[in-house]
Amino acid sequence: MRLATSANEPYPASLAVSELLGFKECGGGSGQDEELGIRIPRPLGHGPSRFIPEKEILQVGSEDAQMHALFSDSFAALGRLDNITLVMVFHPQYLESFLKTQHYLLQMDGPLPLHYRHYIGIMAAARHQCSYLVNLHVNDFLHVGGDPKWLNGLENAPRKLQNLGELNKVLAHRPWLITKEHIEGLLKAEEHSWSLAELVHAVVLLTHYHSLASFTFGCGISPEIHCDGGHTFRPPSVSNYCICDITNGNHSVDEAQVNSAGNVSVSDSFFEVEALMEKMRQLQECRDEEEASQEEMASRFEIEKRESMFVFSSDDEEVTPARDVSRHFEDTSYGYKDFSRHGMHVPTFRVQDYCWEDHGYSLVNRLYPDVGQLIDEKFHIAYNLTYNTMAMHKDVDTSMLRRAIWNYIHCMFGIRYDDYDYGEINQLLDRGFKVYIKTVVCTPEKVTKRMYDSFWRQFKHSEKVHVNLLLIEARMQAELLYALRAITRYMT
Repeated sequence: MRLATSANEPYPASLAVSELLGFKECGGGSGQDEELGIRIPRPLGHGPSRFIPEKEILQVGSEDAQMHALFSDSFAALGRLDNITLVMVFHPQYLESFLKTQHYLLQMDGPLPLHYRHYIGIMAAARHQCSYLVNLHVNDFLHVGGDPKWLNGLENAPRKLQNLGELNKVLAHRPWLITKEHIEGLLKAEEHSWSLAELVHAVVLLTHYHSLASFTFGCGISPEIHCDGGHTFRPPSVSNYCICDITNGNHSVDEAQVNSAGNVSVSDSFFEVEALMEKMRQLQECRDEEEASQEEMASRFEIEKRESMFVFSSDDEEVTPARDVSRHFEDTSYGYKDFSRHGMHVPTFRVQDYCWEDHGYSLVNRLYPDVGQLIDEKFHIAYNLTYNTMAMHKDVDTSMLRRAIWNYIHCMFGIRYDDYDYGEINQLLDRGFKVYIKTVVCTPEKVTKRMYDSFWRQFKHSEKVHVNLLLIEARMQAELLYALRAITRYMT
């Protein structure tokens, strides 16, 4: 499905993206604007990401036909070419699926009115203090006719949306605690009650934006130039600065940012890649020679689940949410806690008893037609995406590594696959990588550039972005499994 312009006509392939965005070429920043004394804002950061050197990100105007079509689609659907798109375009197949799904959730026919959809996006992003997404959806909310009073705080929104706050809170931070009573409370709230179809739409939006907050922090997405913190009026340090360059982020790169690996020697990081390749080879040989018993597999899952509770960041201090974000949710002290640390035992969620493919997919598609199909496609693309490369190596089967990352995330959420040997996780994912994974998935607002730089130091930035795609899709699926299982239990 290609997204069209408001006139339902696709942009011609020859159209420059600068024309798409409505910019005219300028003569080095001088001219009428200068005579009028207009102050042109310039980006505060260097490109779409604080973690990835600007020169390594595809520059607008240099894309091939496929990527140009994606840029055109994104601009036509959203009215902007945002920094998330400019980073995701490392993986155009995934980006196309992502844009299709997001467009459907926000703009196509569905149970919820348009302003509710954007407000739920604000609520979800605010739980992780993601001002980047909050700012974008505040603008979208107002654009579709949302009441500005709602933006003064959740208490000013309709009671129906306020009631969603508890589900938003638990789903974002401790989804294993969701029960059918949460669902019943929303469906039986008298004049403020939700229908099942509306609730499924809301749940999908909440999980989508919780996960997108993880991507935003995990890839160090920079604020948009038109948002708070995204621009400055400080005069450019380079003469003849072009306004087109400013709006497209094509400006000089801080050399300190390019050296993303810090002071780690190339040889050390090279040997890390070689060691990982060797471990993959050895694990494949062990698989071929013998298979662990079901009892041993269950035991290894419990060991990995317990160990995941002791993986935490050295930057694990509390992050105090800013007022402009925290007003969109209640109980600001509520955050992520490992499931054994608050005095209760959470039973293991066995995928064999309730899985996305056999249960969640059909429930979503029945109550919100076509969305299940779109989400399923996005899950599969992220999980199966491979270019058969690892850093400098080609023709590599990366399926073992991708599955370890996906299953480790689900393990952190208490979700177990009976047919997976969790002993492989400790072999393939070192502690620094686990810290990054857990922080991105559970407390994304605490991600730092140091964490991003410290894992897979010889790998390309495109490979690290791919890791983030795996993280956000595994997280979204885990949240959906708990929420949809609770809805199923309520219905039965």
